[in-house]
Parts: sequence; structure tokens; C-alpha cells
Amino acid sequence: MILLAMKLAGWIAGLLLTLFVAPPLAHAQKLVYVVRHAERADGGTAAASMSGAPADPSLSAAGEARAIKLASVLAGAGITAIYATEFKRTQETAKPLAAQIKLSVSTVAASQTAALVTALRNTHAGDIVLVVAHSNTMPAIINALGGPVITVGDSDYGDLFVIVPGTGTISRIKF
Repeated sequence: MILLAMKLAGWIAGLLLTLFVAPPLAHAQKLVYVVRHAERADGGTAAASMSGAPADPSLSAAGEARAIKLASVLAGAGITAIYATEFKRTQETAKPLAAQIKLSVSTVAASQTAALVTALRNTHAGDIVLVVAHSNTMPAIINALGGPVITVGDSDYGDLFVIVPGTGTISRIKF
């Protein structure tokens, strides 16, 4: 009798845990990969153009190789959506993977981090998503998804952050 009562209590506790914990997690992405664009053709100089607009260089040969490596690393990851900013370097970083897994790249303005996070939460609940960003936008994206405050150096191109938004769990992988 006592054993039956203990099993019943365990079952009820499990049910309550499922009812009160699972719904908030159901609204989070399954997994979000956040990566900085690959190496720039201008060597990373943050110079503005003569018009005052930010420089928009393509990827260097090393950057193109890194973008291909990223595609190789993530090809079997189950990614269902890819986001990149409007700049050539982020689009070109995402392009090899997008072509390989037959997805289009959704463009979001680099200045619209909050809108990107909202789109991830509202449009991609339960999905696995790749975000290609910049050294100055990655920390805010990661933090908004429940991760810790991180720093990405201006010369850091090989960091791939893996975030589980429902738990805030984060891994930093060098590739």
C-alpha cells in the first residue's frame, strides 16, 4: 500500500512538473546557433565609405573558406531557418549552408536585434535556427535568448555559439 502511494505521489509530481514547467519551454526555440560573419576582404577595418555609410566588404578568401567550413559543420544540424544582417559579409557567410540545405536567408537589419529576437520567439518556436551576426550584435542576441553576457573580439571569427533558449545553456565551439 505504501509503495502504491509513493508511486502515485511520484506520478502526480511528474504531472505537475510537466504542467507548470513545460509550457514556458514550449515557447522557446529548440536551439539557436549564433555565429559572427567570416573574415572580411578589407581585413576587418571598420572604415566608413566616402558617403559616411558603413563599409560593406565581401568576404576574403579565408572568409569564404570559413563559410564553407561552417556549412560543413552545420549541414546535418536540422536547421530550419537562417537569419543574417543586410551586409554582404553576413549574407556570404550564410550562403553556402543555405544552398546546401536548400533554405533562403532571411535578412534582418543589424540595428534590429530586438526585432530579430522577437521573430525567433514568435516564428520559430521549437525550431533550430542559425543567426549570422556581428561582433557588436552577438552579445545582445545571446543575452536576449537567455545566455550570459559574452564578449567577441574584433579578430574573433571562429566562434560558434550554441544556445538552448529555454534553459539559457550555452556552448562556445571553435571552428
